[in-house]
Amino acid sequence: MDAVNIKSYEYYTNRELSWLKFNERVLEEARDKSIPLFERLKFLSITASNLDEFFMIRVASLKDMVNAKYTRPDIAGLPPQEQLNQILAATRELVNVQYSTYSRSLLPLLRQHGLEVVQEHEDLTAEQGIFVDHYFRENVYPVLTPMAVDSSRPFPLIRNKSLNIGALLAKKPGRGQEAASLSQETGKGKNKEKNKGKEKNQEIELEFATVQVPAGLPRIVRLPAGKGGGQAVILLEEIIERNMEQLFLSYDVVCAHPYRIMRNADLTIEEDEAEDLLKEIQKQLKKRQWGEAIRLEVEEKMDRRLLKLLRKELSIKEDSIFEISGPLDLTFLMKMYGMDGFEELKSPSHQPAPVKELPGDCDIFEEIRKGDILLHHPYQTFEPVVRFVQQAAKDPKVLAIKQTLYRVSGNSPIIAALAQAAENGKQVSVLVELKARFDEENNIIWAKMLEKAGCHVIYGLVGLKTHSKITLVVRREEDGIRRYVHLGTGNYNDSTAKLYTDLGLLTCSALVGEDATAVFNMLSGYSEPGSWHKLSLAPIWLRDRFVELIRREKELALAGEEAHIQAKMNSLCDPEIIGELYEAAMAGVKIDLIIRGICCLKPGIPGISENITVRSIVGNFLEHSRIFYFFNGGEEEVYCASADWMPRNLDRRVEILFPVERPELKKEILHILEILLADNVKAHVLMPDGSYEKIDRRGKVSLNAQEYFTQEAKERARREETVTESRVFIPEEPIE
Repeated sequence: MDAVNIKSYEYYTNRELSWLKFNERVLEEARDKSIPLFERLKFLSITASNLDEFFMIRVASLKDMVNAKYTRPDIAGLPPQEQLNQILAATRELVNVQYSTYSRSLLPLLRQHGLEVVQEHEDLTAEQGIFVDHYFRENVYPVLTPMAVDSSRPFPLIRNKSLNIGALLAKKPGRGQEAASLSQETGKGKNKEKNKGKEKNQEIELEFATVQVPAGLPRIVRLPAGKGGGQAVILLEEIIERNMEQLFLSYDVVCAHPYRIMRNADLTIEEDEAEDLLKEIQKQLKKRQWGEAIRLEVEEKMDRRLLKLLRKELSIKEDSIFEISGPLDLTFLMKMYGMDGFEELKSPSHQPAPVKELPGDCDIFEEIRKGDILLHHPYQTFEPVVRFVQQAAKDPKVLAIKQTLYRVSGNSPIIAALAQAAENGKQVSVLVELKARFDEENNIIWAKMLEKAGCHVIYGLVGLKTHSKITLVVRREEDGIRRYVHLGTGNYNDSTAKLYTDLGLLTCSALVGEDATAVFNMLSGYSEPGSWHKLSLAPIWLRDRFVELIRREKELALAGEEAHIQAKMNSLCDPEIIGELYEAAMAGVKIDLIIRGICCLKPGIPGISENITVRSIVGNFLEHSRIFYFFNGGEEEVYCASADWMPRNLDRRVEILFPVERPELKKEILHILEILLADNVKAHVLMPDGSYEKIDRRGKVSLNAQEYFTQEAKERARREETVTESRVFIPEEPIE
């Protein structure tokens, strides 16, 4: 082991390129013919949304490094400029596959199933054209704000992610041959030849104008039945483009094409004083709309003169311009997924099963006192977590509720319950993490509402994000004060809890309760305790705890004993943790990793990581739970956490690792890991070269872990209903 340099670049993958591989795996779902058609639309939409965020944050950060002349290489040996070069090349390949999937696969299938997506407004039938023009006059025209650019009107600020239509205009000449010539040779629609009449156009002074496609109007517009008799839709930008001349009556529209820009949205927040954090974030949120342009998407057939003008005005480099063969911004497909009337082309809607230990009419505190309760979302309902807070808000025995909130839903019942608890006179303390990316504005609204209700609101910690998920309820009971705690791997968001796989633990363990109190005291400003009973926290203790657990398995392996680590998380890119895993693997520890997204570790390298396997599961639910298992010489230990093995989680966030100790619950989590590792339908296995491969199922029974857990939860609920019914005494005759 000493002869191997485990820090060598060759043993690591760049995190950004690894993330792009993850998005490719999501794209594979959109290309999978065994998946219902509308589900494929949804996955394609997700790849587009993912890519937007990736550019706004990760690519923007790399561009900042390049601009600052930062040249230090990453763990894979790539300096920022080389990372950018490879990212842009890989992204172009990804975008090409996105649009070939859309145009060559999904559109024809939609047509076969009775839904025509009219691609060009020139393809509308006469009846549809009349409808579209009327729709434009009545619904669209009053909302639009066309903006021209001339000596008195500078190039407008184009909002981040907004869809726009740029146009080149020529003042209308007098009647006669000149006007006819201009109309014929320059063309008004995007299907005209771009170079036709080029020499004549050089003599004509062209002006630029732009109009934003209104985000407040539906982008998908239903049309009268198409040529095949089925349903038909058209995109809003096509309707606007068809009627561009109505916006510029004194001009001929030489050309009109959609474009879209992505801006740097990585907030730079000054956190000198926590009391100023709210104002600072509000100020920075406004800047997000106008950050540096880092990506320009244009229609593939855009007039070169228009493209040149946009490039100059937006100060964007050639390598950051993406010419798209199809509609810009495929996130509209999520709206199409929500269209009525195509239920047979979607997967059956998922209904989470009830939690047998927590029936709807139970006293939740009484049930928790019987023993720790494990929750597995979305297979089991998130409702008990909401009810835990709601009952605490109304219970006269409850003295205090304390909770961390990272991302919550738009109409959160938990927020309402916390506000009610404060109004009922309970001590309510809530840490609302204002720096939860892209949820900052939403969290500011909730924070202000909670303050008005009388809650004590903490706006995070200076320099750190509070990413932990913990709720503490303090209750006065006959035998004294008892603390009830919920710990989770996911957010307190009742909406995403239906889509994300997460684990939660409800407990009234006295030691966990003491640690939970210490957590909130630390968050609200008191000094941290010198030691902990059950919980491990980042950024101070968690890294060391993980290293200790990995090294313990390594020492057992070196002593000739069986050693095994299993870990499930979203991302793995921490160099120290990867190094510890390599050393453990070289010592003989069997390591099985389930990592949905980024993985900078390379498995299967001879002499280094032969004992490590890595798989990624991409399915109908987003794999979000973090689970860590250590064999420990047969004294198995199981933990769940809010943290991934990433530097940001271990060094720059408040995170919690908690043990699962009740034997039945440990057995349940080991069962979860076993099924996930046996998945041969949605799992992709990471190869030593960084590629991912599907598992060869020939001759094997197919196992889709997410479908397995869904059915298992339903079966358990059914069995519990049967048992409950069998306990009910039904007399054969009326009792007098």
